[in-house]
Amino acid sequence: MKKKFLIAGAGGFIGGHLVKTLLNDGYEVVCADIKPFEYWFQLFDECKNYSFDLKEYENCLTASKGVDYIYNMACNMGGMGFIENNKAECMLSVLINTNMLRASIKNNVSKYFFSSSACVYNGSKQQNTFIEGLKETDAYPAEPEDGYGWEKLFSERMCRHFTEDFNLETRVARYHNVYGPLGTYDGGREKAPAALCRKIIDAKINSKNEIEVWGDGEQTRSFMYIDDCLIGTKKLFLSNSSDVFNIGSEEQVSINQMISIIEEIAGISLKKNYLLNKPLGVRGRSSDNTLAREKINWDTEISLKNGLEKTYRWIYDQMISGINNNRFTNKY
Repeated sequence: MKKKFLIAGAGGFIGGHLVKTLLNDGYEVVCADIKPFEYWFQLFDECKNYSFDLKEYENCLTASKGVDYIYNMACNMGGMGFIENNKAECMLSVLINTNMLRASIKNNVSKYFFSSSACVYNGSKQQNTFIEGLKETDAYPAEPEDGYGWEKLFSERMCRHFTEDFNLETRVARYHNVYGPLGTYDGGREKAPAALCRKIIDAKINSKNEIEVWGDGEQTRSFMYIDDCLIGTKKLFLSNSSDVFNIGSEEQVSINQMISIIEEIAGISLKKNYLLNKPLGVRGRSSDNTLAREKINWDTEISLKNGLEKTYRWIYDQMISGINNNRFTNKY
């Protein structure tokens, strides 16, 4: 009999790609997301699909009934502009993880995966650009990103205690800035790679000579392409390790450097209008993948330039196609 997976947050970016991967691997998949179906990034007719609020326990029970495994990718999140201005909404996502864990016990789920974030890391260790990669132990003593980071860190602990108290097998990944095609690129929730691709494409097709950049452009991050994320996610899920793992890239770049890469892809050079009053987050952040290499035999393979080329081409096609692309540019 086929094993059955529930993907919570299946209408989102990583969740949608994960559903496609599991279907290709021959699994049965149940999908749930709060968004109306017309706003799901990817929707598969062969799945049982639910559009409802997973903050509600009864909905978690319904979605998880009869499934073997759960991937919880669901949360209220976006880029820095969103999470800085919606801290309460971000923290309410703790109800999704709490009630999904409760439902897992009630419905005898065998294994549970939680998608955490690099936003859990102690802010005092991220005050400079081009910092050393953050190890999993750098989350403590706790000083995560306010709102979103606290929700993720608390939910990690919930997974740990459900393992200790109820013997539920859990896996936790701390994702670092995942990007790629079939994700939001406008509307307020987009992250830096998609936002910058959109701005540069807009400048190119509308003969503009400058783009807006949040901050001075010297803040640094590492960005992981979706294909690498999916491979790391699968390896972690299948592993025998209950450790929390970084799933991210060690290729750290400044925003200005990423702009230069995208300009090269676009064949254009633009003036930068730096907006110093915009939300910026920490000064520098990158992943240390030592634990993942040692314990689950995983590391990234796709360079930032190669990943941005794929992402740029997809967003470019969306922007010039004239097709209704509200699902990638909406507040959902």
